[in-house]
Parts: sequence; structure tokens; C-alpha cells
Amino acid sequence: MLSGRRLNLLDPSPLDVEIEDIAHGLSRVARWNGQTSGDHAFTVAQHSVLVVDILQRLRPNAPQSWLLAALLHDGAEYVIGDLISPFKAAVGLDYSALEASLQRAIHIRVGLPPIMPKTTRSLIKRADKASAYLEAIQLAGFDASEARRFFGRFKSIDDIHITPASANAAKAQFLTRFNMLTTPSPEQRCLPSGGRPVK
Repeated sequence: MLSGRRLNLLDPSPLDVEIEDIAHGLSRVARWNGQTSGDHAFTVAQHSVLVVDILQRLRPNAPQSWLLAALLHDGAEYVIGDLISPFKAAVGLDYSALEASLQRAIHIRVGLPPIMPKTTRSLIKRADKASAYLEAIQLAGFDASEARRFFGRFKSIDDIHITPASANAAKAQFLTRFNMLTTPSPEQRCLPSGGRPVK
């Protein structure tokens, strides 16, 4: 990794995961294999921030841990890239197992459960599909009916406009959102139990 970490892809250690490496890698991985309009590729880093924004619309009171998991939902792609879904299916279980192993290491590194609860994963998947819908019609040349056929119908996101950014700007957006989601509020700093309210 650019940070100097050596990450074992077959047995990734959370101790070798650095958020700077994730942000750097994702800001240089293009969604849609780069087949999008604009002066810059729409990167996985920007997509990840967009998924958080959409999840907040779908569930305004979502816990911070859900939002952090949404930001990192494609985190493994900082190492293995962004394969389109049909190709992932063709590659098969070995690819899925590698991706899942990297995701678990990332989650542990940032203090999330290795595997999020099913309800959380479902909500993140819904926000992910909504993001893909917007990307399809705004950047990838789909018309709305075609995008709905592939990704579903989404009503509460029509006012979101996507502007692909440079790699450096996408990295900054990702890191800013990460810091927002991992910095305790002043109220949390005063709480016992590592910033969690005592029940």
C-alpha cells in the first residue's frame, strides 16, 4: 500500500488496513469501468459518499455505525478494484470470499462488527441501488425506464445531482465524511463506555 503497509490479500489483518489507503485507492477506481460522461471518472469514493447521503434520506435517524458501514460498503475495492456485477458472478465464489474477507478486516479496523446485521445490509444495498440508478441516468447514458428496470424505482432522490470530481477531490470528500462519522460529538466525549450512552 502507498502508506507502506503490506496487506496479505489471502489473510488480511485489520492492523494493515489504513483509511488513507482506502480513500486513495477508491478515489482512483472508476465506476462503470469509466464509461461515464464528464471531465473526470465517477469514482467509488464519490459513490460511497453518495450512498451515505441516500441512506440518510431513506432512514433519517440511522445510527452512525450504519452510515459508516455504508461509506465503507465497497471498501475492499481499494485493493481489488470495481468489477461489474456480471463479471463478479462469472468469477465466482473465490472472488466473493476474498472480497468478504477484506470487508471484515476493514470493519474490524474501524470498530464495526465484522458483518453488519441483515437489516442494515439490506438498507445499504437499497441505497447502493438508488445510487446506481442516479449514476445510470445522469452519467452512464441510461434513460429512466431502463434504469428503473435494472435498479428499481426511487422517488425521494430525484433532486440529487452528481458531478464527477478529480481523484484528489473525491479522496478529500471521502476522508471528510469518514472523519465526520468517526469523530465523537462533544456530548459523546463526556459519556462513559467509550462514548456510548449507558442504558
